[in-house]
Order: sequence, then C-alpha cells, then structure tokens
Amino acid sequence: MSQNHTGRPSQEDIEWCYDAVHRVSRTFSLTISELDEPMARDICVGYLLCRVADTIEDAGHIPPAAQSELLRLYSQTLDPDADASVRTFDDAVNEWLPATLTDDWEVVDNAARAVGVFRSLDNHALESIRGPVRELVDGMAMFVDRYADEGGLRIKTLDELEEYCWYAAGTVGTLVTALVSHEATPEQTEQMEENARAFALLLQLVNVAKDAATDMEEENNVYLPLELLDEEGLDHSDVGNPDNVESLVPVIERVTARAEGYLDGAQTWLEAMPETRGNTLSAWAIPFLLAVGTIRELRERPADVIENGNVKITRDEVHAVCQQFIGDSSPPIGDLRTRIRKQPLHEY
Repeated sequence: MSQNHTGRPSQEDIEWCYDAVHRVSRTFSLTISELDEPMARDICVGYLLCRVADTIEDAGHIPPAAQSELLRLYSQTLDPDADASVRTFDDAVNEWLPATLTDDWEVVDNAARAVGVFRSLDNHALESIRGPVRELVDGMAMFVDRYADEGGLRIKTLDELEEYCWYAAGTVGTLVTALVSHEATPEQTEQMEENARAFALLLQLVNVAKDAATDMEEENNVYLPLELLDEEGLDHSDVGNPDNVESLVPVIERVTARAEGYLDGAQTWLEAMPETRGNTLSAWAIPFLLAVGTIRELRERPADVIENGNVKITRDEVHAVCQQFIGDSSPPIGDLRTRIRKQPLHEY
C-alpha cells in the first residue's frame, strides 16, 4: 500500500521514484538517464506526478464522475493553499485500485511517495513543476467531464485534439522551460517560451497517430478527430476495425502531418535550451529524434497503426540515436533530423 509522508522523504523514496519511471516509461527513462542532478530528480518527480493523473484518466473501470473527482482531489494535494492532504487522495483512490497492480497502478498507489519527494524540492523547482502539473491534471478532469456521457474521450476537431494534447503533454515544454530559464539569457528564455508548445504537441500528436487503435481498444478513448473521420465516411466507432484500414489511413496521415508541422518549432526550442541545473541537450534531443523516426515510419506504413496496433521504430535505431550523444558529443540536431527522416539511423 502507499505510504504517506509528513517530513523529508527517505533515500528509499527517492530511489523508488527513479525505479518507477524506468518501469513505466521507456522514453522518459532515457531522458532521465541523460540528465544530471538536480534536473534528473526534478524531471523524475514531475513525470511521476503526471503519470498518476494519466493512469486515472485512462482507467476504463472508473466511472467518469469518479475519475474527475479523483483528478481534482489529486490536483488539490499539489496546491499549497488548499486544505487537502495526500492521505485524502490515497483513501479516495484506494477503492479503485485493481486487485493486481500493474506498474502504472503501483505509481498511483504510491502517489504519496512522489508527492513527498516533490515537496522536498527547492522553491524554484516547486514553483516550476507545480503550475504545469496542476494544469495537466485539471485539463484532464475537464476532458473527462466533457465526455462523461460517452464513457471515453471522443475528440471532435483538430483544434480540440491540440487542446487535449496541450493538457496531456504541454507540461513537458513549460516545466523544462521554467526549470532552466532562470539561468538562461533573455533571448534563450524567449525562444523556449515561444516554442515550448511545439515540442509538446509534436510528441503527443505522434503518440496519437501511432497508438490510435490501441487507445480505443485499451482505454476506450478515440483521439482521431471526428471531423477527419467524417471526411472518410467514418465515425469514432470505426477506429480500430481492420475492415476500415483503407479509409483510416488518410486520417492517420493527416494527424501525422500535423505533428510534422511542429518539428521546426521543437528544434528551435531544443537549440535555445541552456545546459544548466544538470540539464543536457541529449535528454530532450533523443525523444525529439525518436519522434522524427516515428513520423518516418508512420509516413511509410500508416496502415500498421490499425493492422498491427501501433507503429514503432526498432531498438537498433533507438540505440543508434542514443549513441550519438555518448561522452561530450553534441551532434547538430538539424543534420540528425534530416538523416533520420530519410531512413533509420543505424542503416547508414
């Protein structure tokens, strides 16, 4: 069961946070492995706080009204001015824990540990993390309420999709920008603030495109916009049906193109980023370049999203991308982006 903390977290709690991220997210595991302290701990804890909310939002066994109530209660535990304790959230979520805990639900069950480590961070980190995470949690609650009668999210338009993607992933761009901006030049800060949205939407739109069928099957959420489906004579209920592959491919391609449109802004965000507070270019360049590779695969085989459940790049390519940043190497991001967009990096 989860543990509540009223004082400073133990080293065991901190180590648990790192271990939990490595178990629930391959992408963020790579990112955190590339960071130094204190940035590594800040991002690790910030990510886990978001993961708690994401797991609750995706839980098909929890009625929408209970989901939104849990999300709002959880948000209040992060508000220093609210009279809400993490124990209250623990008690409320306990009845919805599965009998057998997956790695994701173990994080929910141990939310108090993540919150305890979060509360131990320095004031700059606290303020940089709190706002973006609460925006994510509150945004998820809003979307759950919006589609409560549907039993799952049913995105209607491209604009609404981007609104959702902002709440689901905007935290990444704004949180990182806030953490490093106080040691950045005014020009760097301006560039990062202007392009943080592009970095976040790039990553999330790629996820929407590659996981469209899986999201419906496992979470009963359909993020492919109805306005695009309607143009192909489809509706939300048709997503994931192999008989509709030919009609779904143009929709996958449109969402992929939308993601690709954010590559320039995301690259600008990366190139403006200072390497301070333990931050490193590689930590964020790697997921950026993996997104480029996934876009390439989505362009080449969009039907696999429906026929095979998703589209992924190979472990060999992931390894090849990571190898570019070994030691003090700082390869030109633009050159790598161009090469990866043409073919898998390990095939050169």
